[in-house]
Amino acid sequence: MLFRQLFDKESSTYTYLIGDAATKAAILVDPVLEQVERDLQILREMGLTLHYCIETHVHADHITGAGQLRQYTGCVNIFPENAGVVGADGYIRDGEILQLGSVKIQAIATPGHTDSHMAYLVNGTHLLTGDALLIRGCGRTDFQNGDAGLLYDVITQKLFTLPDETFVYPGHDYQGHTVSTIGGEKRCNPRFVGRNRQQFIELMKNLNLPYPKKMSEALPANQHGGKIVVTLDYQI
Repeated sequence: MLFRQLFDKESSTYTYLIGDAATKAAILVDPVLEQVERDLQILREMGLTLHYCIETHVHADHITGAGQLRQYTGCVNIFPENAGVVGADGYIRDGEILQLGSVKIQAIATPGHTDSHMAYLVNGTHLLTGDALLIRGCGRTDFQNGDAGLLYDVITQKLFTLPDETFVYPGHDYQGHTVSTIGGEKRCNPRFVGRNRQQFIELMKNLNLPYPKKMSEALPANQHGGKIVVTLDYQI
């Protein structure tokens, strides 16, 4: 398996490039519009053919690069089931597996941050958690039909039941962390350690976080697969 973790500084977003060394087939998870040329360059350098772009969810803090990457490479753009994205090539369901040669990518439904969120378990060892589980944190639950109780359930009942040695690769990090493990998050994640479900819900209710700077631009664009939507406000 070929595995690369790529970073967008402006949005603190991680994009993941996964490939099969034998077939040279590749997939990008959560590409960022401003980093499309970087991603294409890496694909060229590694001799990879991009088969899929897949998203963990409909992002509110950056515009996906999936639309442009499809134009350049002909890749198939996949979104989580029930995301309702206009122009998506397909949707992936809980438990469904994408196969790239010897690489298996299993979708794990992890709603709560948003109502249609997926984590992806790669070859049983690398867990791409998107915004559901972050390193020493978790995604917010106060918009896009978020649900703190549901997030607590999927983290504790689905992700925390994976082997402790499973690597955790998040969708974002704001402190310079790159990778953790399930065991590490079970022991040290302050959002979950020592908190029951109701205590977690109360914590998330009182975070009082500002909305993402690009939310008004990113959400409509991502709901159209990365196509920037222009709305005209005029009077006759």
